[in-house]
Amino acid sequence: MRVKIRKGDTVEVISGRLEDKGKRGEVINVILDERRVVVQGVNIRTKHQKQVQTQGRRNLNPGRIQFEGPVDISNVMLVCPKCGEATRVGVLRDEAGAHRVCKNCEATID
Repeated sequence: MRVKIRKGDTVEVISGRLEDKGKRGEVINVILDERRVVVQGVNIRTKHQKQVQTQGRRNLNPGRIQFEGPVDISNVMLVCPKCGEATRVGVLRDEAGAHRVCKNCEATID
């Protein structure tokens, strides 16, 4: 499955929860099977974790831990590093291979 958003890209949330809409962040992980991405600082979840003791070892961080949950890939747009705007992505193929291209300013995004 081909996806035009990769790990390390800066993306902007365009739809979803009101407190996350408009936020920008770096892609931490891309889950291809589910077509979802994990974005830094977006979709913050809280997990209540018990202290577990097994064979003399304790869980080091009991309590409430916060982590980023996955967001559907259709809810984010790639931010062009040149023009700084959220943009659609095209693919330009030449002898050297395929390159991602910004649809606004036509700059390569690799």
